[in-house]
Amino acid sequence: MKLALGVSRPSTSYPLMTTKPRRSTIVASTSTAFPSGHTPTVTIGKRWREYQGANNWDGLLDPLDDVLRSEILRYGEFARAAYTCFDFNPSSGSYGTCLFPKHSLLSCAGLPDTGYRITRNLTATSGSRLPRWVEPVEHLWHWCAGSSPEWFSRSTSWIGFVAVCEDEDEIERLGRRDIVISYRGTATFLEWLENVQATLTDLPAPALGSAEPIGIERGFWSLFTSAMPDSRSLRDQVRQEIRKIIDKYSGSGTPLSLTVTGHSLGAALAVLTAYDITTAFEDAPMATVMSFGGPRVGNASLRRGLEQKETKVLRIVNTQDIITKVPGFVVDDPEHSAAAAAEENDGWLRSWAYADIGRELRLSGQKTANVVACHDLSVYLDLVNQLGDTDKNKSLVKPELHSRPEWVQPVPIIC
Repeated sequence: MKLALGVSRPSTSYPLMTTKPRRSTIVASTSTAFPSGHTPTVTIGKRWREYQGANNWDGLLDPLDDVLRSEILRYGEFARAAYTCFDFNPSSGSYGTCLFPKHSLLSCAGLPDTGYRITRNLTATSGSRLPRWVEPVEHLWHWCAGSSPEWFSRSTSWIGFVAVCEDEDEIERLGRRDIVISYRGTATFLEWLENVQATLTDLPAPALGSAEPIGIERGFWSLFTSAMPDSRSLRDQVRQEIRKIIDKYSGSGTPLSLTVTGHSLGAALAVLTAYDITTAFEDAPMATVMSFGGPRVGNASLRRGLEQKETKVLRIVNTQDIITKVPGFVVDDPEHSAAAAAEENDGWLRSWAYADIGRELRLSGQKTANVVACHDLSVYLDLVNQLGDTDKNKSLVKPELHSRPEWVQPVPIIC
């Protein structure tokens, strides 16, 4: 079967960590850029905790360590696979689902030799309902077409997957057995409605040692926890699958890690997933978030809760990407925000007081009026890859790309 999908394709190639074929081994401490056109196999081994953020990536970000760069790109490809496999066609009978079966998902997404196996597809349910101003449009569409548009009302959609590394060579290279959870960004109309619910909602239990409740962006929390009679919440799906994987491999003698990655909305869900797993399971493995172009997710109490569980977040940010600067405003001192809200005699101020979470890897793309191009995942991966090039300041976000990036083209996928 041959499908033509409108997915992002970077204009340059960069090294992906594949298990086969093995071509060479580069010591993890190397600072030499990978040769052009070469696909190395980097041995991480006993340093895996360092590259997963155990030391908050101190000494690895400026300049960007080449091994860490390769790992960022590798997880970025998992995030891109979540886009590639999603059916964006609103006229399709399979709109909002995964295009490929679980056993061939990664190979159909262009990642045939990762050493990982998909163990579960994930869906997210929107708790929002269509606003009243949409009803006349829906009725008109129904009158003209004979049915309501699927993209208007679809509340549950495929959003990503869970995969576990099972290839022995890759486990040896990584120094542990890695679990990956990957999420796509916003795709459906109701997901867009959730995105604009940008005020914070309080969780029942505050973080240890915090006087202020943990606050999470209302729309993200809704997508993470909402359920339907015929579909479990994303949170419950992830908990069930991670519990199963931990029980299966915990006694194997091989260290276990959890890496959650995603772009845009997926980056926000990645933070919530890592927080939830490390909070729900006392025997949770080390959890790391690789976040691409993610918006703000919660307040300073959420950040403190992540730090208490030693959950590591690497937030990859394009300085030209407006999405990484919203929603709300940054207040790092929760006591200050609570006092200010009390002075205002309402909770309005506190409901917009966010905090930056994790370490940031800042990418400097050229200024452009194309807001969409600045947020594109392919642009992020291109910019990360260029940090290993000789000319590190060269950007693929060109000023003339004000309509459509040249690398956004239909990519034939054969499976």
